[in-house]
Amino acid sequence: MEAPTTPSADGYGSGAAGGQGGGWFGQGPMGTPGPQPSGHPATDRSAPQSAQPAAHRPAAAPASAPPPRAAAAEVPSATELLRRTMAEIEPIADRVTSYFYALLFLRHPALRDLFPAAMDTQRDRLFKALLTAATHADDPVTLTTYLTHLGRGHRKYGTLPEHYPAVGEALIGALARHAPETWGPRTEAAWVGAYTTISQIMIDAATEDELRAPAWWQAEVVAHVMRTKDVAVVTVRPDGPYPFLAGQYTTLETPWWPRVWRHYSFASAPRSDGLLSFHVKAVPAGWVSNSLVHRARTGDVIRLGPPAGSMTVDHTSDSGLLCLGGGTGIAPIKALVEDVARHGRRRSVDVFYGARRNNGLYDIDTMLRLQQSHPWLSVRPVLDDGPVGLLSGGIPQAIREFGPWHTHDAYLSGPPGMIRSSLDTLVGIGIPTHRIRHDSIEELVGATT
Repeated sequence: MEAPTTPSADGYGSGAAGGQGGGWFGQGPMGTPGPQPSGHPATDRSAPQSAQPAAHRPAAAPASAPPPRAAAAEVPSATELLRRTMAEIEPIADRVTSYFYALLFLRHPALRDLFPAAMDTQRDRLFKALLTAATHADDPVTLTTYLTHLGRGHRKYGTLPEHYPAVGEALIGALARHAPETWGPRTEAAWVGAYTTISQIMIDAATEDELRAPAWWQAEVVAHVMRTKDVAVVTVRPDGPYPFLAGQYTTLETPWWPRVWRHYSFASAPRSDGLLSFHVKAVPAGWVSNSLVHRARTGDVIRLGPPAGSMTVDHTSDSGLLCLGGGTGIAPIKALVEDVARHGRRRSVDVFYGARRNNGLYDIDTMLRLQQSHPWLSVRPVLDDGPVGLLSGGIPQAIREFGPWHTHDAYLSGPPGMIRSSLDTLVGIGIPTHRIRHDSIEELVGATT
């Protein structure tokens, strides 16, 4: 599955994780910036009010009464200053982003080679991720988890420690120019401090990861099977051990589009033969997806980034699993089912497999065979507008008709629209958010916390 949370042409396929998986700061599963301030734009320059003329000063208080003290002005925190800056630049984000890259490439032209030809998709992701990370400076757990993943993953782009100061310099320059209402010494100090934290976490994570894993793996295509005219199952053999967990995803780079990486979910649990399978849907303007579906052949060699993602099964729990997969989002769901079967514990697993039209259920036969082999597994195909005899109306409506699900752990994989609506439905029927798992890549930022 490409881009676990990115829509395809039919709304149930896959695209690039976070839309596109490439770029230094590809968005990963992290929350959005905190609430944006409303009302007057603020400044961090505290200018005392002018003293009143003597003629207009109030009469002196009696000697026995202490003079009234003016209330001290509330000093905004560093995080609040960061968020005020973001609120100011939000309406002109495109302009700020363009200026950021102009500065970066003007002052450090050698860095241009680290970015792929698909600069339009890379650009917004990098700048947005920097801003999002900065506003989580007061949440070290979330920030460290997010940035550790990014720091490790960005090794495959050739990112080096000396590149981070250049990016930070361009960031500060762009914000200083385009946020005049909120910019000042304290705001600048807040951004410098936040970026210093961001870059150090990523550098440390990359350094640690370098001691135990390569930046990427070479992988030979050993099977290429077309399931529909635009969906292929691609199986590869890595050139070395590739440890991962069922439900995770990775990034792929093809020889036809160097430095352009896209996210795909593993379509099976780890196998004894070490092979990896991916479900790939060719999407409009999808450089990598179209190459993998229509151009890749047995014997071609692609590159794999490190595994990532937290949509994995807790095998210490006896809770049932409610799995919602849309289009090629069925790939990691299938992997989860195989993982439960391999651990040999009889846990109820309910799968809702959704698509817009019947031909979108390209892997339904595989799922039904798994159902026949495992009595604890239930598979229900769901169409947005299905014929009589099939569930219709979409996955959110279907899961309301069954259940209850409040004792289940829920797993969601598919296009952003399906995940957003399913997430709202699950919360509405009483499933706690900590029991709902999905890998939200860029498009879901703003819809989740």
